[in-house]
Amino acid sequence: MANILQSEVMTQFIYPFLLIFFIVFAILEKTKMFGAEKKQINALVSLVISLIFVSAIFPKIIVGNLMLFLVLGIVIIFVGLLMWGFLSGKEAGENLIGAKTLKWFGGLLVIALAVAVIWASGLGGGFQKIFDFMFNSPDSGKFWTNFLIIAFVIGAIFVVLKKSK
Repeated sequence: MANILQSEVMTQFIYPFLLIFFIVFAILEKTKMFGAEKKQINALVSLVISLIFVSAIFPKIIVGNLMLFLVLGIVIIFVGLLMWGFLSGKEAGENLIGAKTLKWFGGLLVIALAVAVIWASGLGGGFQKIFDFMFNSPDSGKFWTNFLIIAFVIGAIFVVLKKSK
C-alpha cells in the first residue's frame, strides 16, 4: 500500500512542479535577470514556467528519469568517497599509506565500486555472459589476442614516457 508521498498527485504534479519552480527561481535570483530586488517577479516567472512544465508529459518523464539517475549517482559517489576516506587517512593531507600505494588502492576502489553497482542493480547475470564471451566463445582467442596487443602498446608507451622524464 502506497502512502501519501507516493500518490500520483505528488509524483506527477507536486514534485516536478516544486523542483522546476525552485531551480528556475534560484537561477533567476542568482543571475538577477529582472533586477537585484525583484523576488516577486522571479517567483511569478518561476510559477508560470513550472505550471507549463507540469502540463507537458514528455519533459516531466525526462526530468524524472534524470533525477533518478542523479540520486543513484550521488549515492554511488558518496560510497566511493566514504571508502576513499577510510583508505586515505586521518586528515586531508595526512595519508596512512604512501601516495603511490594510495593510487593503486584508488584504482581498485573504482573497479570494486563498479562491480558493486552492477551486482546491486541486478545485472550480475551479465558477468556470466562476459565470462562466456572471454573464455568459452569461438571468438575468445581473437579477444585475448587483441587485448594482449593493446596491453603491450600501452605498456610500451608507458615505458617510453617514463624514461623520457
